[in-house]
Amino acid sequence: MIINKTKKTGFTLVRYMGFYCSIALVLFSLLAMLNKGFNLAVDFTGGVITEIQTTQPVSQEHLQVALKQVIKVPFSLTNVGNEYQWSIRQAISNEQMPETSLLMQNIDADFSIKVLSASVIGPQVGDELVEMGGLALLASLVAMLIYLSFRFEWRLATGSVVALFHDIIVVLGVFSLFQIEFDLTVLAALLAVIGYSLNDSIVISDRIREVLRSKATGTINEIIDSAIVSTLTRTLITSGTTLGTVAAIWLLAGAPLQGFSIALFIGILVGTLSSICLSATIPELLGLKREHYQIKALPKEGEVYN
Repeated sequence: MIINKTKKTGFTLVRYMGFYCSIALVLFSLLAMLNKGFNLAVDFTGGVITEIQTTQPVSQEHLQVALKQVIKVPFSLTNVGNEYQWSIRQAISNEQMPETSLLMQNIDADFSIKVLSASVIGPQVGDELVEMGGLALLASLVAMLIYLSFRFEWRLATGSVVALFHDIIVVLGVFSLFQIEFDLTVLAALLAVIGYSLNDSIVISDRIREVLRSKATGTINEIIDSAIVSTLTRTLITSGTTLGTVAAIWLLAGAPLQGFSIALFIGILVGTLSSICLSATIPELLGLKREHYQIKALPKEGEVYN
């Protein structure tokens, strides 16, 4: 493969603009997490989850007004599949848990409510979920680091690792900034983002390595741009179709999967950005050269390496 030294596509400028944009996103995300924290769901904080069913279809606004007649503590109401079944989440301890069945009977509305189930998540269970969720994220990141250290030379591996951390931090930053409820489905989405982001970075890094090994001419800048452009169609089509699917879940699946779809949508979006602008640019800044992937020829008989 021969790369024309004189041809300038302007892609390098776009790549570097994306690189600085990614750095800014990480800084803003860290600032948001430090200042605002997270809006943890009952899954992590502990509380009461009550499943109810109405005798006739009802809107969320109408049911919310009716429930406020009897539930005097803050609660969240989500639809769980149809206009009849709902989930009530209250961040209160077991000692504060009211007799839910009696409360539902006292609602003055044009429909009646049947309590299907009521379960309590204690603070200890919530702490365990936070700990186990954090360990799951850490274990997946360590596994990725081990894989990348064997797959690539350390400069390309570093670019993929930084892109991975970038994606997770930005997703967490968005949830912190807008105080979107953080539950177990969001944690599952973060694990999915790790795998998706790494896949994108590996495709581009593999292509860069292939071009470097092919004895292509041109600067490292042009080689990296050529590798990215050759995989750009694949990256955009894959990301675009996946974003369309996730957007459909976001819009049509209802409140229970809203946090999951938001996290996945943002993760895929910033993952595409980081795989192009971070995982490919960082190796260049670390001094990636053609020689790092060139295989030296064996010495002929009577010759020795200098």
